[in-house]
Amino acid sequence: MTSVNAPVVPTAAVEANSDTFPVLTEGQLERATAKSASRSYAPGDVLLEPGQTPPGIFVVLDGRLDLLRISEHDATLITTLEAGQFTGEVGTLAGRPALGRFVAQTPLRVALIERERLLSLVQNDPELSDLFMRTFLLRRVELVRQGLGDVVLVGSDHCAGTLRIREFLTRNRHPFSEIDLDRERDVEKLLDHFHVKLEDVPFLICRGVTTLRNPTNQEIADCLGFNASIEVAKPRDVIIVGAGPSGLGAAVYAASEGLDALILETTAPGGQAGSSSKIENYLGFPTGISGLNLATRAYAQAQKFGAQVMIARSATRLDCGRRPYVLDVDHGEKLEGRVIIIASGAEYRKLAIAGAERFDSAGIYYSATPMEQKLCAGEEVIVVGGGNSAGQAAVFLADKARHVHMLVRSAGLAESMSRYLIRRIEDHPRITLRTRTQVTAVEGGPHLETVTWSEASSGETKTLPIRHIFVMAGAVPNTKWLEGCVALDDKGFIKTGGDLNAEDLIAARWPLTRRPHLLETSLPGVFAVGDVRSGNLKRVASAVGEGSIAVALVHRVLHE
Repeated sequence: MTSVNAPVVPTAAVEANSDTFPVLTEGQLERATAKSASRSYAPGDVLLEPGQTPPGIFVVLDGRLDLLRISEHDATLITTLEAGQFTGEVGTLAGRPALGRFVAQTPLRVALIERERLLSLVQNDPELSDLFMRTFLLRRVELVRQGLGDVVLVGSDHCAGTLRIREFLTRNRHPFSEIDLDRERDVEKLLDHFHVKLEDVPFLICRGVTTLRNPTNQEIADCLGFNASIEVAKPRDVIIVGAGPSGLGAAVYAASEGLDALILETTAPGGQAGSSSKIENYLGFPTGISGLNLATRAYAQAQKFGAQVMIARSATRLDCGRRPYVLDVDHGEKLEGRVIIIASGAEYRKLAIAGAERFDSAGIYYSATPMEQKLCAGEEVIVVGGGNSAGQAAVFLADKARHVHMLVRSAGLAESMSRYLIRRIEDHPRITLRTRTQVTAVEGGPHLETVTWSEASSGETKTLPIRHIFVMAGAVPNTKWLEGCVALDDKGFIKTGGDLNAEDLIAARWPLTRRPHLLETSLPGVFAVGDVRSGNLKRVASAVGEGSIAVALVHRVLHE
């Protein structure tokens, strides 16, 4: 406990309304703090500093508690809590470091609800669960909206690294502020201030003390403590590789049914669906929901039940010659699990064009989010692909783009796209569907400048000054890390259940008298769900369903 006298901006940055900062009723307060001891602090005492892991949440019993955002030179008041109000947001459930400073404004008495007790309350007390989860989600949304985080991104919209880092922070719902060098008047002075060079851009200022020059996603996750609370050496009932809809679905059902579940995720929760601008055919959301919001809710739900998620970590190898299974991780960790659920998904195919890779995130993109939409406002763009993701992207981008050219190799969209999207594309004045057409060349300097496409039906070739291509065609399964542990089909997708023939099982030396369960691979106790599985339906609902079905079968395997 320390005392500080940092200058504070007097106006609260977040309005203390009844949704984001509710007051517990007498009955709620009594239940919430039933097993918590009270603590007293003098004015100016610091309860928690940015970067420290909160032991739980503080409930104010008497006095006033200030929540501050700390920057290099000052402290900004986020809000002030009074009697009956409490600290915490979604990151608290995962044991992530605090984003701000908690300091007593007046003589203060609080009750500490430790994290394990908090998890018990959100799992077992329906009223408090609804209150805490709604409040935590709303607070994180508000922090993200206002950029009230512990990290500053310094970069340029013309820099591929800036787009990658912005996307990583955004999709992980981590609040950050940004300095755009394209709008900064004195760039050299700014760079000198942070002791960096122009070639170091983009860079991050992490908690005001650490400068990360063009950092990898792993380096960002480590600096911000995304995985700090995860005990790597602990054996798990089930390890889930991938946090797309199928992986998150499996995590929610596994954790809610008492299994110790750990998810391994390469970038951010949500998978390909997480980058969808709007999903309109998912049950229960008649007005649609963005992939990011769906992923955020599913992620919070998994954390509510106690599932843990390792962010910016990739599986590099499965040791399939022993039980329990061991996963090697690219950061050097080894994870042990009795059962493995593979939900590693698939990636869109890259453009098979010479030099295309140098325009990744600098004119060629594989998702269409508000970030990309902003980049191409008022310009012509190309969307490559004929599936639902491509259709959603075309309609979404057309709201801001001058025109969208939709290129498909087939004769139409009927076989690959939902009818409601086809109608919107046909009726939209700023979308042109070009069938039997494909990109044949791309040119430019640091950023894409021109695109050439060829129309098979007419043989005509056109070169246009187009700076943005969105590629959402074909899929390559993320299975290279399996190294022959499980049977694959001729396209590299994982075969499961009834798709495994006698030859597959003989080649895999299947050791059991029973056949593989539905969704079980040729390796006992290893399941595959979602886009990585052979024969998957490429729908969010079916992916979530497969995750839940896999968990039901996991219980059978664990009892064998």
